[in-house]
Amino acid sequence: MTQSPAIPLPPPEERRRLREAGALTHAQVADRLGVSKGAVRAWESGHSTPRGPKREAYVELLESLAGRSDQVTEGQGDAAGAPGHGEASSGARSLTPAQAFDALYAFCAPALVRQAYLLTGRRELARESVERAFQQAWERWPEVARDRDPAGWVRATAYEYALSPWHRFRPRYRHPEPPPAAPADRALMDVLLKLPPSYRRTLLLYDGVGLGLPETAAETEASTPATAKRLLHAREALVARLPELEGPAVLHRRLTEVAGTERLRAPRPTNVRVGSERRARFWARAAIAFTVTIIGATAFTLRSAPTQYEPPVPPGEAVRGVPAKPAPGPLSKAELELREKLREAPMSGPERLAPSAW
Repeated sequence: MTQSPAIPLPPPEERRRLREAGALTHAQVADRLGVSKGAVRAWESGHSTPRGPKREAYVELLESLAGRSDQVTEGQGDAAGAPGHGEASSGARSLTPAQAFDALYAFCAPALVRQAYLLTGRRELARESVERAFQQAWERWPEVARDRDPAGWVRATAYEYALSPWHRFRPRYRHPEPPPAAPADRALMDVLLKLPPSYRRTLLLYDGVGLGLPETAAETEASTPATAKRLLHAREALVARLPELEGPAVLHRRLTEVAGTERLRAPRPTNVRVGSERRARFWARAAIAFTVTIIGATAFTLRSAPTQYEPPVPPGEAVRGVPAKPAPGPLSKAELELREKLREAPMSGPERLAPSAW
């Protein structure tokens, strides 16, 4: 009796890429296949491979994800053109940067808005964080498109913006927003928002998004032991207030329910791209204007500055030891006689201009 050969599997890197392209977490894949999250991580890392029915189900899931992510165009031409119809390149087309960005936005933006809401408790800030993250991604699109995990790049950027401490100084975010309507959701959000930002982010990435401990540590830029301690402390604080959330599966389900009850909609990808380009143009023009101002001020200074040293004029000082100017005193006898003679002389004549000597 011959044994049928095993169904081929794509490489481990391609398995992970297909899962992330389908916006699926390890927990979601594990639920579909009936295995644990650790088994899915081991399959994607290459440490082990599925066998038997699990392998067949895993291959079918990967093929469905590959068919969903590929952009296939309909073949052109009728049956008479069959000789040229067998080329593989005629069935697929390459995506433009805008189309690739829109595809990434469609996969990641709705979930990112809900995650940012769990981080901040603010609906408007959650939408703004995701929009700003995708704007930065569009500005650096060649770098993001070649990144090993574009979704992780955008997620890390959105988390950093959402947890920025500078938002507390903005007038629109000084007052808290209305909490969720359900008492259970309100209690969970209250406990989450009382956790330190690093604990809250670690808990959301591990128990909410479904990342592994090394991936969570890499995204939070912390060591694996430090990430494990943050996760343990966050769970202890959460269970101390809400004992019913002791299990990781229950916590994951509750986080998903709380984020799903809010009507959080991300803006359209076209608006995000246009806003990113408008923002880039504004800062480019501002930089050009600032540079022109600096050049003009420098040129004016060089033109108006003196070419040689001119010593400054010292301030005036009082001079002492000089006698005061005397006031006019009484007239002498000769001066009195001259004055009387001039008064008695006629008003015209040469004597008036050149008086004769006495």
